[in-house]
Amino acid sequence: MDFPALFTFSQSSLQDYADCARRFQLRYLERLTWPAIETEPTLENERRQKAGQFFHRMAQQALVGIPLDKLDGLAGSPELAKWWQNFSAEYPNITRAAKLYPELTLSAPLGGHRLTAKFDLVAVSEGKAVIYDWKTYHHRPRNETLSIRWQTRAYRWLLAEAGKHLNDGKNFAPEDIEMVYWFAEFPDQPARFAYNAGQFERDQAGLEKIIEEIGAARDYPKVDEGQTGRTCRFCAYRSYCARGDLAGDWREAEFADDALPEILLDQVAEIEL
Repeated sequence: MDFPALFTFSQSSLQDYADCARRFQLRYLERLTWPAIETEPTLENERRQKAGQFFHRMAQQALVGIPLDKLDGLAGSPELAKWWQNFSAEYPNITRAAKLYPELTLSAPLGGHRLTAKFDLVAVSEGKAVIYDWKTYHHRPRNETLSIRWQTRAYRWLLAEAGKHLNDGKNFAPEDIEMVYWFAEFPDQPARFAYNAGQFERDQAGLEKIIEEIGAARDYPKVDEGQTGRTCRFCAYRSYCARGDLAGDWREAEFADDALPEILLDQVAEIEL
């Protein structure tokens, strides 16, 4: 299989390849549309995903200027109401920056292809930038786990590489970039990741290496059999690999909402006030 010449990478596609090259092939190259159920119970998982999508849309609406109290009544479940109450309490701190760029998309050439990302929010003040990413996980991942995921690496690198139009035409110094994962379930436990020039160089080298590896690949093997206890139980494509009939329990899916592509919010209807 020849790799597409104009392929655009995202943190999701890079993470899929890192987790299982076969899943990357099925999802992004073959574009198969017959996935298995990812988690059990199915209805509960779908409900949480829809609640997460709606929370992201509510946050975006607030950040473009709709008053918080106009959005309060849209939280149609106790879970969403809790998330929104937590977000509303944090809102003054989040919006303290001089310039806010919600739902910002950045893209840059890399390794003969392109890397793109959609940011929940980039807040800029006096030459410093904070990347915010909202998470609706039902439990908080460890910082050590988040730090090595491609989202953390790709988002900070991309802002430093392609964000100068947000900073009066000057590239952000890596030291002036911070990434914050804000957890709607755990509002007082954000994960913060500073940046520096050494990390920027390592991230660029790592991104170029994995993109080159993917582009040169002629085979996309399944994840090692010994890892199927985690990876395959929560993979929508496991039925193609004969890796079990049962989905994993949604309460054990650490990165359940990461399975949603970054562009999904474009497919969610605007909230009507």
